[in-house]
Amino acid sequence: MWPRIKQYLFIAAGIAILYFFLNNHIIFYPNSDDWLDVDVYLLKKSSLNLHYTFYSLSGKKPETIIKIDHLREDGIGELLVDIGMISEDKRSRLESKFE
Repeated sequence: MWPRIKQYLFIAAGIAILYFFLNNHIIFYPNSDDWLDVDVYLLKKSSLNLHYTFYSLSGKKPETIIKIDHLREDGIGELLVDIGMISEDKRSRLESKFE
């Protein structure tokens, strides 16, 4: 009985992990040149998919980031404003430029 329950628990854990990856963007933002000093942000996806599940902001211009439809539609511009990469005015200009 216990081996069967363990099997079901592993299957449930696998499904939960897959659902988490389908439902969230995981955004990495390095604070400095130290590769261990990285902030991680979760951004909710508008639909279940695996597009840009893992994305690093390292060395990218805000225009390059907001150009990506999947990220822009899910609110990456607001995250860039929150972490101080761009201002609210620049976010509005970039989002209107790529819509």
